Amino acid sequence: MRRRIDYRVGLSATALLLVACSMPAPHVPVLENRQGGRTFYLSPDGADKDDGRTPQTAWRTLRRADAVRLKPGDRLLLKGGARFPGTLSIGPGDAGNARSPVVIDSYGAGRAVITAEGTRGIEVYNTSGIVIRNLVLAGNGTSYRSQDGIGIVSDLPGKRKLPYVRVTGVDVSGFRNGIRLHGGREGSGFRDVVIDDCAVHGNRDAGLVSDGPAFHPGAPVYAHEQVKVSKVAAFRNDGDPKASGHNTGSGIVLGSVRGGVVEGSDAHDNGASSSPDAMEGPEGIWTYDSTRIVLQRNVAHDNHTGSRADGGGFDLDNNVSYSLMQYNLSYGNDGAGFLAFSAVPNKAHTDNTIRYNISRDNARKLQDYGGIVLIGSRISNLAIYQNTVLARANGTVRAPALRLRPHLGAVSVRNNVFVTDGSPVVVAQDAFGTSQVEMQGNDYHSPRSLSLQWGESWYSELAAWRNATGQETQGPRATGTSADPCLADVPPPANGPGPHGSGPARGALASQCAQALAGAAVDLRTVGIDPGPVDYFGRPLSGSPGLGAVQVAPKA
Repeated sequence: MRRRIDYRVGLSATALLLVACSMPAPHVPVLENRQGGRTFYLSPDGADKDDGRTPQTAWRTLRRADAVRLKPGDRLLLKGGARFPGTLSIGPGDAGNARSPVVIDSYGAGRAVITAEGTRGIEVYNTSGIVIRNLVLAGNGTSYRSQDGIGIVSDLPGKRKLPYVRVTGVDVSGFRNGIRLHGGREGSGFRDVVIDDCAVHGNRDAGLVSDGPAFHPGAPVYAHEQVKVSKVAAFRNDGDPKASGHNTGSGIVLGSVRGGVVEGSDAHDNGASSSPDAMEGPEGIWTYDSTRIVLQRNVAHDNHTGSRADGGGFDLDNNVSYSLMQYNLSYGNDGAGFLAFSAVPNKAHTDNTIRYNISRDNARKLQDYGGIVLIGSRISNLAIYQNTVLARANGTVRAPALRLRPHLGAVSVRNNVFVTDGSPVVVAQDAFGTSQVEMQGNDYHSPRSLSLQWGESWYSELAAWRNATGQETQGPRATGTSADPCLADVPPPANGPGPHGSGPARGALASQCAQALAGAAVDLRTVGIDPGPVDYFGRPLSGSPGLGAVQVAPKA
């Protein structure tokens, strides 16, 4: 089955979605000796025979620290700037809680470095109430082939969720997976997990990944709940050129999660060494076997694949439901800018939304992809609206702005801007009826003339396609347009940050000819869709939006 990740290491529903996907509890600051907690110190200048309770009587090795059973409120502090060979294990005998977690941190100037030699850097095993922060973890060649930098693992029986895990301010490189959240076969895992402000790079299979038990569509079980990933930089996780049986080389992957968010993160230059013989490839940021996931305000660019598959920016993959991709930017990837994929003949890929995203110049290697791509075995109830797609040729690769593969059902595509520089604007490999795919209020533009495939037929005029298929109509009204939207790069609004933090809005596109598009859109509220509160730049919407991700008022 595609997308069943092999990470073995020894061991529209939008409103409903946003309500149900509750955020993890806020971080609780940890104070010195809070609730009787102890503080232990490690320093290369220390001695394991000492008590470890002050910087002057610090321990020397991680092995000595491993011998202590950590209790709620305890802190283990490693000297900043120093290097500590070995691994740190936090096991069932060590535990904190949300009010008094066990904290692993640096002290003094800079971050401490854990250098793992054929082992994990830090292992959290069948316990929780843990904070890991302000550390660097570096693996060697053996760790790169077989170990996780930070492995947060449960193999408990049953469906127990261990609460409260925080990983912040860490840099992880040189492992098979940078950070891995792993659940048991029966559905045990973790709840209330925050991974924030981290860099995961130079790892083999993935920068950050969660996984769990095999997915059963009749009775789905998710290992993890309430997982928040924010401000994570995942880059140059290259993949395994020998792994022909599964995908490797992704940036951020959420698998087996109920209620998760990936936001404000950047995945780039991943997957360059993934196997050329694999039937599947990596993606920048994606999710599978999960429900109620939000991927928002992220950037994915220049991601690659060694094979003829994947290598895109964002992906809602097998068995994903009630999930949302919004306010993301995808550019310069080998594969799709935004992908919805299902290769399993069940009904689990359903009730998802792709809105207010920007895709530009994707499918740089793979012509069988495009800006937005749907590849489905029973993809259903998928709403795609208010996106902006610019697809320009890359040499002989001339991918479309929108590609639709067979076996789709109840898919709606509304109020998007689709632009190419001569490639087909839409390639639909089936002549979908409106009950399968309904297109309304979109802009389809290419220089000189429109090129649009619908099943075995090709069209060069919007009106001819409309008349032949019933697409781009709403009752008696003709919708959509083929006018030039005059797309141009635009800066974020002066009165606030862009959607990806306070930095520049890289690659953002907006229409400079909004008047030419006026009247082409449909009022989403008339078809039962809440258009949302803001556009791509976070600007409040007034009424039903016009076309595209960035809303620009027509000039008077």
